[in-house]
Amino acid sequence: MSVRDPDDPSRFLISRNLAPGLVTPDDIQVIGLDGTTADDRPSYLERFIHGEIYRARADVQAVVHSHSASMVPFSISRTPLQAVWHMAGFLGEAVPVFEIRDSVGSSSDLLIRSGSLGADLAATLGGAAVALMRGHGFVAVGDSIPQAVARAVYADLNARAQVTAGQLGGYTALTAEEGAAAAESNNGQLTRAWEIWRANARRGESV
Repeated sequence: MSVRDPDDPSRFLISRNLAPGLVTPDDIQVIGLDGTTADDRPSYLERFIHGEIYRARADVQAVVHSHSASMVPFSISRTPLQAVWHMAGFLGEAVPVFEIRDSVGSSSDLLIRSGSLGADLAATLGGAAVALMRGHGFVAVGDSIPQAVARAVYADLNARAQVTAGQLGGYTALTAEEGAAAAESNNGQLTRAWEIWRANARRGESV
């Protein structure tokens, strides 16, 4: 995940290329929206995802990119990921899917390797909270770290619930109005979950 630099909106903060469980404050890099940095340590290739979303969305202050196995099926099937649970009302009626073939053809490794590909992903995201990446994973954005993390967590759990309901014979998705109302209510409760997630992370435990 990353966060926009509070002192300079044309930059963002993200860990250097390192296993997440090993990251310390000293591992944080400052990256420009074009993906460049004066830091000579290896940087995540995903920096182009983060930079171009920040460039396209002035409202976004934090970005999460995940390879969640629960989300991938919705990026490769004809069933749209929809909000079926009030905790994921921010998903709306259908989550957009980024198709990298539309940008670079059918021989890529599905990775966002340039600013232009990052910009195409940002365009697919548009004004949404979450976008799927076909055969890759997803991105979630927010106006704060707690909101972006909550959206990533609950999008994953919503995907699991939708699959389970489908196996039971079908599901009822939230209407756009229900999703918006639920999202507004849940935004007022972000700190409750965030405090325990942060405490778990500090202890090296999973969310």
